[in-house]
Amino acid sequence: MSSGPSLAAHRPFVRHPLAHAVVLACLACAALPAAHAQTTAPAAAVQVDIPAGTLDQVLNRFAARAGFMITIDATLTAGKTSPGLAGRYGVGDGLAAILSGSGLQAVGQAGGGWLLRAAAPQAPAVVQADSAGLPAITAVANQLGEVTEGSGHYTPGAIATATRLVLTPRETPQTVSVVTRQEMDDFGLTTIDEVMAHTPGVSIVTYDTERTEYFSRGFAIQNFQYDGIPMRRDSSYSAGNTLSDMAIYDRVEVLKGATGLLTGSGEPGATINLIRKKPTREFQGQASLGVGSWSDVRGQVDVGGAVDEAGRVRARGVAAYQQKESQLDGHERKTAVLYGVVEADLTPSTLLTVGADYQNNDPKRSTWGGIPIFAADGSFNDQSRSFNNGADWSHWDQYTRTVFATVEHYFDNDWVLKAQFNHQINGYDAELGSAASGFPDPVNGSGVSTWEGKYVGKTVADAVDVYASGPFQLLGRRHELVAGGSITKRRWTNRGYWAGSTEIADYGAWNGQLPEPDWDALTPSRNRETTRENGLYGAVRWNLRDDLKLISGARVLNYDGPDIDESGVFTPYLGLVYDVDKRVSVYASGTTIFMPQSAQTEAGKTLDPQEGRNLEAGVKAEFFGGRLNASAAVFHLKQDNYAEETGGLTPGGGTAYRAIDGVSTKGFELELSGQVAPNWQLHAGYSHKVSRQDGEKVSTLTPENQFSLFSSWQPAAVPGLKLGGGARWQDKTWGTVSHPTLGSVRHDVDGYWVVDAMASYRVTPRLTARLNVTNLFDKKYYTIFSWYSTYSWGEARAVALNLDYRF
Repeated sequence: MSSGPSLAAHRPFVRHPLAHAVVLACLACAALPAAHAQTTAPAAAVQVDIPAGTLDQVLNRFAARAGFMITIDATLTAGKTSPGLAGRYGVGDGLAAILSGSGLQAVGQAGGGWLLRAAAPQAPAVVQADSAGLPAITAVANQLGEVTEGSGHYTPGAIATATRLVLTPRETPQTVSVVTRQEMDDFGLTTIDEVMAHTPGVSIVTYDTERTEYFSRGFAIQNFQYDGIPMRRDSSYSAGNTLSDMAIYDRVEVLKGATGLLTGSGEPGATINLIRKKPTREFQGQASLGVGSWSDVRGQVDVGGAVDEAGRVRARGVAAYQQKESQLDGHERKTAVLYGVVEADLTPSTLLTVGADYQNNDPKRSTWGGIPIFAADGSFNDQSRSFNNGADWSHWDQYTRTVFATVEHYFDNDWVLKAQFNHQINGYDAELGSAASGFPDPVNGSGVSTWEGKYVGKTVADAVDVYASGPFQLLGRRHELVAGGSITKRRWTNRGYWAGSTEIADYGAWNGQLPEPDWDALTPSRNRETTRENGLYGAVRWNLRDDLKLISGARVLNYDGPDIDESGVFTPYLGLVYDVDKRVSVYASGTTIFMPQSAQTEAGKTLDPQEGRNLEAGVKAEFFGGRLNASAAVFHLKQDNYAEETGGLTPGGGTAYRAIDGVSTKGFELELSGQVAPNWQLHAGYSHKVSRQDGEKVSTLTPENQFSLFSSWQPAAVPGLKLGGGARWQDKTWGTVSHPTLGSVRHDVDGYWVVDAMASYRVTPRLTARLNVTNLFDKKYYTIFSWYSTYSWGEARAVALNLDYRF
């Protein structure tokens, strides 16, 4: 069996009537005028040094280096290898050399790009433009790296998250964990929470039903990117970032450590980069329907292809809808997703991409905080997993609206100029009531009161990023440079209504019935904050020797936000990679980031921004031509100018702070992803970290040790069958919480294992059925939120059945 089904095997390249209707809808969504120019990749020669590997990996790496797009059918390349390619080649010559002896040929298309097909007897490996069509796509490369959709793998090809240079994981001197489209499809990962649970070194803390927080290396992850464009999250006023549906994304990349080179400000733990799906030249379509535990129903449609006969304009549309109840009494959530994207070849060397996405998350009976940890007698307040502290009218609606555009121009000297624009709205409408404050009396149920508040607001963010990337010669060697600049503006507005609290007569009989406050009678507090960032950045990958590469770079940032104005902030980046042999490299890197803060001293002076630093060293290896990647890293993160309360007041009467050396985290991470044997995919990782401040352990709500392993196997004896499973483990966590008689105490949470399982069967070449079971052994576990002194139960066993039809 091939690693993935062909999406339209043995069909001519024609515009399907359904495809035509969908792509026209995408055109309307993206507001793109029709383009009438053709495109091909620049024909100029490019210097490459691509190691031996599987044929599709070598082809994709050459496409990424030379800046062109190639369409591949996995059934043609299955089992084929290539000795690689080294030297200076034009696109046609390079493809001919790679395909020599393979029995395949690359066909240059009149509309641009290349298609792979079986070679006719005595035919050359490369032929000129041909109007005949070929099977559907499985993999392409672009300036964001290699597309994982259709690859069948749990490991990425080239990526560009760290520096905007398109590099393989082994060439990147920083830890990057990637969850591919194939892993998401196999395990039914439809939400970003589920993807983060599969990501090594990332832990999740649940605040309430609509809010989670991700942590890496001891720090909360507040930096998100969408196709490489930075956007920040405010977890206190959550507005969609951690409810993102995965229907529209090709992969999720998590860059560990400080990321100031490209993100500017933020925490030093990690950055999450969500890479959207791209249009395809060939028509492809997919419709899926799933049902599962707690009345879970989900439908999804994904259709794309060429708009014109020549394939110069391509579009894709995705729609998904899910309605799901939960293990909590009365809680349910409806999620609606729409996505449209169009690519147009404006000239033979210029590509325009425009698109938009939309998501609504509409829950009922949302919780606010969790269950109080202690009862009034000091015992653990052990409520059932179905207990819901939310009022029957409580909800925390969240939504996102995004429009984006990208222009890429390829020059004849192998340089690329790229401009990106992203306009995003993250909003929320929350009317919240919950029985979460106090300590319930186990006898009569007294002692608990509610929180009742309403919050309506949104963040409107605009970002522009322009950069150029390409090679240059110095001292007889070819090096790579990326240089650019970015501007961002974020406007947050909020109205907050606090209605006080209500004493609950009998907590044990709580069923959510609570009079809703008259919000219109309350006077709201108002927030209006604008933050502006702009900066210049650059990085050079110095080819010191054939086996030694140095990446040096920096960003100079200007930041203007509430109560703070910083100019000329310098954040350097330095990385060194030494190739021990053709498979193994050792590396070391140092990166920084900064985080503005509004805290003031007793003299009224605003503290300097917090400064985060990441030092990392490790070993990376790739096997089977990059189909299997392994890494081992040790790291030390430190955050200085951390704000600590002094016990005094500012001149304005606020809490006063002083700056101290902040949290220091030391640890190591191990990760393995990809094909460990034919028809066997695996993604596993182990991480260890200890965070301290002034010698005391901190960041203890997240585990010091955690392990994850997810794998799938296709037995050759049963064609079409795939079996898989996985487990994740974390050791104990703890936090300081309120106790009814002892005041502040440490509360420990035991470590736990959670096991998942999956099985899928290709009923026909187009229809696949998949069964997923999460928390197979129904492990009962919880996480705490020490700020509220509450806890939340993890999800019980859930079963989901999905039917997927490709056309």
